[in-house]
Amino acid sequence: MKNELLHLKDFYPLLGEEGQDPLLESFLPANLSEMGWENMKRPTLLICPGGGYTMCSQREAEPVALPFMAAGFNVFVLTYSTMPHHFPVQLQEVAAALDLITHRAEEWHCDAGRLAIMGFSAGAHLAAHYANRYDLPEIRQVIAESLPVKASILCYPVITADPDWSHGPSIERVSGSPAVDETILAGFSCERMVTDATPPAFLWHTVTDGSVPVMNSLLYAEALARHHVPFELHVYPAGRHGLATVDPQTCFPEDLTGGAALASRWVSDACRWLHTILHQEENL
Repeated sequence: MKNELLHLKDFYPLLGEEGQDPLLESFLPANLSEMGWENMKRPTLLICPGGGYTMCSQREAEPVALPFMAAGFNVFVLTYSTMPHHFPVQLQEVAAALDLITHRAEEWHCDAGRLAIMGFSAGAHLAAHYANRYDLPEIRQVIAESLPVKASILCYPVITADPDWSHGPSIERVSGSPAVDETILAGFSCERMVTDATPPAFLWHTVTDGSVPVMNSLLYAEALARHHVPFELHVYPAGRHGLATVDPQTCFPEDLTGGAALASRWVSDACRWLHTILHQEENL
């Protein structure tokens, strides 16, 4: 495995002008010559951990990267800037990470045509926001040719800015505004951004999530369905917010009681789904 930690501002100086220091960590499986894999290029996944736009969770970084790497993906984890930094900084950093991956695709054995993004909670808001609005002028001020992704995996996502269902603190931190008006609703509600061109999505949530209501995933799934965008949605009956890989590595014992452990299936389901989506052109 190749594990490398890179400071994105070393490659994109504009990203460090306001004190940001976004980090990109690689988890790249070895191309085993014994298996004849010297020239293998793998589909690639960029992970955005959650943390309410106040931090990036360690539990939603390496512990998630490793099973997806074992499943045949090149994986990168983005430690993006959080408060007091707000829109569009985080989107610019995602664009920069994907740009760097693409420019070093040969070295890292990445299939640049098969890029996907994953996020957790607020990181899933970032992932969904980028998946729908990768070509915003605010992004292209820094990354002139910001790239689309082929798919997104959204784990207990913050989706909407609607006060009835939103995780208000996340929306306030990323928008930089304590008030929710029509501009905030339109600019930060990802369900409103969905179009026929939105990439396919895999979503999972728990009914008993007390921090980010399950309605966030349902709103995004409804928008995808309305636009005939393929998606897979898993709603598990129990479990608190922030379950990560739903195992003892990322959860305390009390988090796995009452049926919450059922949600651990999301990892294998998401790996299967992502391989299917990223290789669907071969299967036509």
